[in-house]
Amino acid sequence: MTREERRRIVPFALRAALASVATALFLLALKGYAAWHTGSVAMLGSLADTALDLLASLVTLYGVKLAAEPADHDHRFGHGKAEALAALFQVSLITVSAIGIAWQAVERFNNPQVNEDASLGIGVSVLAIGATMALLAYQRSIIRRTGSVAIMADNVHYQSDVLLNMAVIGALVLDQYLGISGADPVFGIAIALWLAWGAFGASSQAIDMLMDKEWPDEQRAAFIEVAARQPGIRGIHDFRTRRAGTHDFAQFHMEVDRNLTVAAAHDIVENVEKRLRDVFPRVEVLIHLDPEGHVDTDNPLVEADVTPHWFGKRI
Repeated sequence: MTREERRRIVPFALRAALASVATALFLLALKGYAAWHTGSVAMLGSLADTALDLLASLVTLYGVKLAAEPADHDHRFGHGKAEALAALFQVSLITVSAIGIAWQAVERFNNPQVNEDASLGIGVSVLAIGATMALLAYQRSIIRRTGSVAIMADNVHYQSDVLLNMAVIGALVLDQYLGISGADPVFGIAIALWLAWGAFGASSQAIDMLMDKEWPDEQRAAFIEVAARQPGIRGIHDFRTRRAGTHDFAQFHMEVDRNLTVAAAHDIVENVEKRLRDVFPRVEVLIHLDPEGHVDTDNPLVEADVTPHWFGKRI
């Protein structure tokens, strides 16, 4: 990715992170007032989750800002994995929140309390749902532009907030308007379980990034197809990919006619790099040049030629 492309992408991710912080501050004040007046454990759980949302959003903001920093002497591949670390921090906060809410719900079973002013709690929850839905829509538009894994994790987190607020409304209606005692702590436990499940799911993408997991098969195939269609290529092998923040990396060995001069072979490489940049502008490409038929290693993980079925389709 060029510096110009990075300058275009980074501000969008930062804006999404700032919007997340602003939303969390607004909801924290709103739910704090409602939890104090209603005494609902479900509302208290939602408040605790929003407090952790704020901390998570601040970490996301820092992670996105750090990931946007260009490569330096100590980090030649950039700082993109800071986003994955920020996402994992969010997961840890979600887990802590789930444990705290479950504990509070169990305590409420042992020491029942009467909730008050359900209409306030319901009104606050409806307002919170509206604000969160607006944030989710904005985050999704930014994710489509940048592919930021930190914003993705934040988006998953706030999706759970919508369900949290719906659960609060259900708990208050059942507890106060329909007279079903025990509904509030039951919903609190359900919220805790949902948060724990969400934490488990949200961690997988960040872990995949930190472990340099390969791209999905469809993305790999699309990339190889563009490379294989370029003139002068006799084969591609040892194709490896990974992702760090909003940056993708791809490297492969490219075979050319062994009788070409160094200059002619270099021209083919540059043509392939240019075409790949045009089609995949966010991918940093590293190509190793090999003479046709060369065998690099007996490592079983090194892929053999991945291009034969595209050779008849070059454009």
